[in-house]
Amino acid sequence: MAEKNFDVVVIGGGPGGYIAAIRAAQLGFNTACIDEWTNDKGGPAPGGTCTNVGCIPSKALLQSSEHFEQAHHHFQDHGIGLDNLSIDVPKMLSRKDLVVKQNNDGILYLFKKNKVTFFHGRGSFAKAAEGGYEIAVAGKQAETIGAKHVVVATGSNARALPGAPFDEVNVLSNDGALKVGAVPRKLGVIGSGVIGLEMGSVWRRLGAEVTVLEALPTFLAAVDEQVAKEAFKAFTKQGLKIELGVKIGEIKNEAGGVTVAYTDAKGGAQSLAVDKLIVSIGRTPNTIGLNAEAVGLKLDERGAIVVDADCKTNLPNVWAIGDVVRGPMLAHKAEEEGVAVAERIAGQHGHVNFNTIPWVIYTSPEIAWVGQTEQQLKAEGRAYKAGSFPFMANGRARALGDTTGFVKFLADAKTDEILGVHIVGPMASELISEAVVAMEFKASAEDIARICHAHPSLSEATKEAALAVDKRTLNF
Repeated sequence: MAEKNFDVVVIGGGPGGYIAAIRAAQLGFNTACIDEWTNDKGGPAPGGTCTNVGCIPSKALLQSSEHFEQAHHHFQDHGIGLDNLSIDVPKMLSRKDLVVKQNNDGILYLFKKNKVTFFHGRGSFAKAAEGGYEIAVAGKQAETIGAKHVVVATGSNARALPGAPFDEVNVLSNDGALKVGAVPRKLGVIGSGVIGLEMGSVWRRLGAEVTVLEALPTFLAAVDEQVAKEAFKAFTKQGLKIELGVKIGEIKNEAGGVTVAYTDAKGGAQSLAVDKLIVSIGRTPNTIGLNAEAVGLKLDERGAIVVDADCKTNLPNVWAIGDVVRGPMLAHKAEEEGVAVAERIAGQHGHVNFNTIPWVIYTSPEIAWVGQTEQQLKAEGRAYKAGSFPFMANGRARALGDTTGFVKFLADAKTDEILGVHIVGPMASELISEAVVAMEFKASAEDIARICHAHPSLSEATKEAALAVDKRTLNF
């Protein structure tokens, strides 16, 4: 074996990887984590896509742009007057970078606190060895370390459109979309998924004319249909131009901008000229350079690592979690799998319930849901009851000046067990947690309806929606 040997080696320091390493160390394993992300000074920047070019920086920009929009359009409603309002984009990006660095540094601190050995470099399989595996670390100091157990948490990469590679200047992935140095006059977004809508919202608030082109004929097809309709109405009212059912043709990336040829839903030939184009059409598992073939690690046709329900691969003591395996590409899903795998290595019964993983889109209004949608329940022929409550009837939402949207409960027609909760409106990302807890404990809608909620609070809309399942709302 190598000179440095560990019980557990985690390849990748994103949300799944660093959490897996910390939990393994907590359980008494001699643990190492390898991560290659580098900051602008050449130092380590653990946290993966989420921390560096995903969840964290996008939320920082969403917050900044939300402040700007509030000041520009809504402060006067509160009696606050502002003259000569402006946006300093470089300063906004600088704040975003600081937020990212704080998260990077926080992870390094957690490694030190939990006695996780950190290697800054690219990890890959070297070979199978007696009692485990040898893992190569390619960095400033190339070395090989030994591992009894290996957890692969290498994440995913943005998917590019054929014929339109990312140059991160005009044609942007999520990475480039977070670094635009000035507000573009016209911005195009291909794909109305989470990243497309969030980044489109940021630059729309700051003054860009934003057009979203979506190939699917329906908006947010994975979301509850009633919620998707409400969101579409709200985004359109805000100024986002969303075209559905389009077929993308040739994309010309020239010095002056990008031109997208496409066919609209009616079959008409169209052309969109923009200063910047964000391509948000999904992500692909990141297994290039892992050297999986050196040890016979099985990949599927997408390049994802094949795992069973417990995140075990086809190799003994090799596990894989997060975006690089099946299931939703969500940071919190990766974290749950990371904890579960560490506990399984320790002989415990790690647990991940895919049915109660919450989904969130951080637009305004926010969209969050957990469990099944109404269309899914109809498709499987399950008898259910539905109840909803609008934020316009909620006192706290009125005081906030944000009454768009509603909370919707779906419950079994006989047992009243909560089958799904869907929220579009203010702070949906926070409100959904109550639903996740309730569903984990197999709660009924009646259980939530009879729990006291603080007044005035947005969470009262959750209680009222649960009451609506039994057609007995008190405030609507």
